[in-house]
Amino acid sequence: MTLPVGTAAPAFTAKDTNGNTVKLSDFAGKILVLYFYPKDDTPGCTKEACSFRDSWSAYLNKGIAVVGVSRDDETSHKKFTEKYQLPFPLLADVDGAITRAYDVVKGDKAKRVTYVIDRIGRIAQVYEGDTLNPETHAQDILNNLKVL
Repeated sequence: MTLPVGTAAPAFTAKDTNGNTVKLSDFAGKILVLYFYPKDDTPGCTKEACSFRDSWSAYLNKGIAVVGVSRDDETSHKKFTEKYQLPFPLLADVDGAITRAYDVVKGDKAKRVTYVIDRIGRIAQVYEGDTLNPETHAQDILNNLKVL
């Protein structure tokens, strides 16, 4: 079961696509879209990542950060990012610590779940299952953000 709306987002620290250390606290004061996905360069995950890429300017204009998380390593993330020209970081959760903290474990992968974290670090929205269409996901979030 995913974390409920209103819950404090669990702190995390991980390496991103370029080997930089990224922490939840880096996004204090901003809205963060933290999306979990099963595997780099697979059909659904590629559609989802490209939906964020294609909506990137709208996210930038609203000052919203986007970060993807999977259990893949930095090398896999780097190839995926370069292949699809992804403008946002992907976190390498190789040990599964972030996946466990956000309760999105499915076997040895992450479930497809997105948390929208508000400016004070609380979960404001959760997308999973029927509320998450990989092809339209990024735009769906933007359409719903007007309530934040």
